[in-house]
Amino acid sequence: METDPKHHHLQRSIPIDDSWDVIVAGGGPAGCTAAAAAAREGARTLLIEATGCLGGMGTSGLVSAWCPFSDQEKIIYRGMAQKVFEACKAGMPHINPDALDWVAIDHERLKRIYDNLVVESGAEVLFNTFLADVETDGDGNVTTLVCAGKSGLTAYRAGVYVDATGDGDLAAGAGAEFVKGDENGALQPGTHCFVLCNVADYAFRTGENIWTGNPKSPVHLIHKSDKYPHVTHAFCCPALEGPGVVCMNAGHVWDVDGTDPATVSRALIEGRKIAAEFRDGLAEFHPAFANCHLVATGSLMGIRETRRIVGDYVLTTDDYLARRSFDDEICRNCYYLDVHLSREEAALQAAGKLDIEKRGMNYGKGESHGIPYRCLTPRGLGNVLVAGRAISCDRAVQGSVRVMPVCLAMGEAAGIASAHATERDGDVHAINVARLRRRLREEGAYLP
Repeated sequence: METDPKHHHLQRSIPIDDSWDVIVAGGGPAGCTAAAAAAREGARTLLIEATGCLGGMGTSGLVSAWCPFSDQEKIIYRGMAQKVFEACKAGMPHINPDALDWVAIDHERLKRIYDNLVVESGAEVLFNTFLADVETDGDGNVTTLVCAGKSGLTAYRAGVYVDATGDGDLAAGAGAEFVKGDENGALQPGTHCFVLCNVADYAFRTGENIWTGNPKSPVHLIHKSDKYPHVTHAFCCPALEGPGVVCMNAGHVWDVDGTDPATVSRALIEGRKIAAEFRDGLAEFHPAFANCHLVATGSLMGIRETRRIVGDYVLTTDDYLARRSFDDEICRNCYYLDVHLSREEAALQAAGKLDIEKRGMNYGKGESHGIPYRCLTPRGLGNVLVAGRAISCDRAVQGSVRVMPVCLAMGEAAGIASAHATERDGDVHAINVARLRRRLREEGAYLP
């Protein structure tokens, strides 16, 4: 037998579990609602998650706050999304119960909320299980997922698969067409979120706002100081998580690709240095943080973009600007076009040569756009749906649809659709979209 020095060929069989109707890969917001919704529709559902808890960036990633749930008039991410959001707020007495936008996250509470959502729906969860390979029948249908865990390699089969990995790992592994980053392949920077404790509450609430948008924020002083060389950009979105506890979505790490473990590893090391310097800089420049303690950094790197899977429809910036509605839309979205600066753009901004206000696009009160079901159906694949930040859209729109509220809403739609597709030989393109939209409305979704 000839040997290939560049590759190792496995020559052993692995066990197969083929007892599932739907398998969801990825237990972030989209994956949680997808699994729960599929199980609620009666599908035998398995959720595979690479880490030890559900929630993705809202839990393991320590993201500081929910992006807005409202269009400045009313909540628009409803159904399961609203239930998760309200359940999280309910355990935070310092949060106004009526607050809808930029609400702080209690990460430990949110873990339990997602656990309950998925388990009580009847779905099963496999933690610490990593998607390793995807096999197809050669005609656009996934046949098997090969996963890795403490028991070794195991194969799983279902009629329909939902890719909620964030990076489009399942769909790309099955051969789906995808796009990454801008026209040159450059990706938005990552952020390694962290938590500070022993912050003086009153001084934090009444002192200088450390949000980046405040020109007097001490974060700008930290960025300009030679003492903190790893704080290369004055980006900071803080939130008061609990008494004396401030969670920080702060700092940028460039040249990180979420599909490349080597760059993610380097970014995590860099991110921990950034967090430590933010702590020391805030202790120097803001009285509220004089005695603060860096208590945790995220176990996940905050990745804003990697692959965008090309679907039956590509949502465009023109659609966003037109506030377009679609006959097959499965949710509405109102978040702004939030594409973070490249390293070069950050340098221009620091030099006063770039006005970032001109980059984004904010809707007025009551305005939103639809997301069509066709953005969730990968072109050329028969039994795969995508939910979350890897859906079919252009790069600017991805900067809007990548955040947690809309991912929760997309996931619920994907879950219902996946269950319905099991009745159509797994063909996600053949479901009755009117029935899907009716079920979403019955469960409380906002589809005007």
